Parts: sequence; structure tokens; C-alpha cells
Amino acid sequence: MDARTGEGSRARGVRTRPLSNLLSPLGVISLALGVGLAAAPSGSQSEAELALRRKDMVASQVAARGVRDPAVLRAMADVPRHRFVLPGYIDQAYEDYPLPISDGQTISQPYIVALMTECLVPGPDDKVLEVGTGSGYQAAVLSRIVAGVFTIEIHDALARRAAETLGRLGYRNVRVRAGDGFFGWPEEAPFDGVIVTCAVPEVPPALFAQLAEGGRLVIPLGDVQTYQRLTVVTKKAGKPVVQRVLDVRFVPMTGEALKKK
Repeated sequence: MDARTGEGSRARGVRTRPLSNLLSPLGVISLALGVGLAAAPSGSQSEAELALRRKDMVASQVAARGVRDPAVLRAMADVPRHRFVLPGYIDQAYEDYPLPISDGQTISQPYIVALMTECLVPGPDDKVLEVGTGSGYQAAVLSRIVAGVFTIEIHDALARRAAETLGRLGYRNVRVRAGDGFFGWPEEAPFDGVIVTCAVPEVPPALFAQLAEGGRLVIPLGDVQTYQRLTVVTKKAGKPVVQRVLDVRFVPMTGEALKKK
């Protein structure tokens, strides 16, 4: 995915129900919740050097471009993006562009991860659904802000690798499912926020239905072969209120979404 120009909204949405039933085992890839960190990176830079680059990334790529939520900035500074990229890309982990991760997928550029997170207006008691786990990086960022993250990845191998990475790094409030995110995660609904990290031509009905009243859905909508518009859909009185943010380019949602084109 890559993005064009623009900034996200800072409007504060309505907060809803507290987190419940976070640890439901149905259809979940269990995380190995070890307390130790993953092995040291295999790139040419040390952990200390990578930490300095991460701090600079937040200042020059994220805050400088208009992301203001302190919780989002802290999460971006805390989560080691280099642990979520392929070994050959570790030295590029803190550059302002997406990187390939396998299975034809990408890890989004840091600014877009931060912007989408801020557009969600996440709160500490929130329960969030992510569609498109990828490497697990966006889920890790969210996990530092909200009470629980439920994330779905259609590629089995990616889902398993993401679960393993998140487990090694100790992200205990994330649950990963291998499956088609078009249908959401109904047994865990409603969600205070839903974030979709793949392109769709229109909002999947199940995702809006699983959104709590006052909750937000952040999603790239439009032509999946060219560019999309990052869009925030807020549920108010059961109806969608739509705000368009900026032009983006994401990989397409697969599975059932392709049949709906």
C-alpha cells in the first residue's frame, strides 16, 4: 500500500461498551505468549540504532504530517516495526514507504498506519476488529492503545506467522484468526472500531453490522486496481455517516469480496 496526501480527522467519536469475552477460543490461532523478545535483527543496524530511527520516524514522518493523538504517537514509538518485516528489509523498516512481506502482501508505510489508527479514535476500553492482519504490525500498534484486538487474515501462512510474531513480542491482547474478513468476526461483535487494511469497492455489510453504535469503520474504498479513498464510516442511530480522508493505494481484499465486484 502507498498513500498520497492529506491528513486524518481529529473529531472524537462516541465511546461505547466495555471489553467483554476477549479470550474466546473459537476459530482462533492461539498465540505463544512468551515474555522474551524475538531474536536480534539480522540487518546491519543494532537495536539501539533502530530505536533511534524509530524515534525519528515518529517525529519526521508521523507527527510532522499532522498526526496528533498522543496515544497513537506513543504506540508508533513503542512498536518495533523492524520485527514485522522480512529479514532483508530490516534496514528499511523505518523509511516512509510500504514493504513486501510475502503472499503478494505489504506492510503499510508508517504514516498510513498512524493515520488510520488516529482516524479510528481508539480508546483504552475499546474492542477493535482488524481485517487484513498481514505481518501483524497494525494489530501491534492498536494493541498498545485499546483493550483488545481481533484480527483476521485470509492467507493461512501469513496469519500463522503474524500470530507467532505477536506472541514472541508479548502482545497479549491480540487474537488472530485465519479466514475471510469480509464476514467479520460475528461471535465477538459488536466492535467499537473496525479497521480494514485492504481495498474494497464498497463497505462489506457484515463489517458495518458488527460495528457498535457510535463506533468507526476505517476503510479504503474505491477501484481496487488503481486508487482508493481512505474513508471513515461512523455508525449513528444505526446509519452510516461518511467522511473521506485522502487518496490511498492498498492491495485488494480477496475471498468473498472478489465475488461481489
